[in-house]
Amino acid sequence: MANTPATGAVALADGTIFWGRGVGAAGIAAGELCFNTAITGYQEILTDPSYAEQIVMFTFPHVGNVGANPDDQEESAPQGETAARGAIFRAHPTPPSNWRAVDHLGGWLRKRNIIGLSGVDTRALTRRIRELGMPKAAIAHSPEGKIDGKALVEAARAWAGVENADLAINVTTGQRFDNTDALWKLGEGYQHLGKEKFHVVLMDFGVKKNILRNLAAVGARTTVVPAKTTAKEILALKPDGVVLSNGPGDPAATAEYAGPEIRALIESGVPILGICLGHQMLALALGAKTKKMPQGHHGANHPVKDFTTGKVEIVSMNHGFTVDVATLPKGVEESHRSLFDGSNCGLSVAGKPIISVQHHPEASPGPQDSFYLFERFAGLMAAKA
Repeated sequence: MANTPATGAVALADGTIFWGRGVGAAGIAAGELCFNTAITGYQEILTDPSYAEQIVMFTFPHVGNVGANPDDQEESAPQGETAARGAIFRAHPTPPSNWRAVDHLGGWLRKRNIIGLSGVDTRALTRRIRELGMPKAAIAHSPEGKIDGKALVEAARAWAGVENADLAINVTTGQRFDNTDALWKLGEGYQHLGKEKFHVVLMDFGVKKNILRNLAAVGARTTVVPAKTTAKEILALKPDGVVLSNGPGDPAATAEYAGPEIRALIESGVPILGICLGHQMLALALGAKTKKMPQGHHGANHPVKDFTTGKVEIVSMNHGFTVDVATLPKGVEESHRSLFDGSNCGLSVAGKPIISVQHHPEASPGPQDSFYLFERFAGLMAAKA
């Protein structure tokens, strides 16, 4: 192990090493390196369980200016606290300047056991990912500058990767719980469910809190259940609707146990809403296929067309797999499409109360153009009642 002027580094499996200044937790972590183009919401991004086993590089140069606070964390269960493995920034995080801040980003990263790296040429890394895809990588922080570059490259090469990996099982809740918290309001904080109109059961593959809050905003009390809950157990709760949540990993791997249960839920006739990983697994249960994307979609500025209304919305995205639209069976229709690359972003099923989207309609971070989807789901539940 050599002493270097640098206190942090990220190594790619091809042997490339980027040196910089470490921040946050000390140590070494391996994962898939992706870039995120959002200019705000770094805390929500790093606590999104969908980023499990990933190292997030921010393309926006200044990250950390508004600090961190407990209200902006998106994991819904303790298991989801170990989401992102690392974070990479162009500029070193500065002291916060925001009335909501209770901690510096560096201190918050340390408490979350997330390794951070700054001073890296994020433009060069982003171009590399655009051209070659998301690489296996390992990130290190040593305050003493004791970083073995060769060992770091080997750590990146030894990491198993996300293909064929069921990562949802690592971030799903360990026990059932109910949510009645609603959306945040300036000066008042998070609201609470008013009159209960619906009871929703959500299969937790790594759900974000703001999905639960948006459901409460349309009058739904949500019962969150572990990923391996059976359809029989879910239907015994007599839900008005079922939500298949976002989450990390390869949907085909998670669908090995969740797929048969989702098919049983489809056959039951209960209204279903799929989000991100839930969208992909719904597609698999319906008979379609999914595939790995080279760069994935990670950001808060993605244009998506809703074929139901003909409108274009700007959405938040975080996914590395996509539904292969060419494999959609008869009766399953594409409802949304990315205007960046034409990839599938939504499905509906003819004659059934089933809708799903690839993007994150709850935003957090991101624009709120897609909040309407929860109203659309509420309409399906009301019509079924």
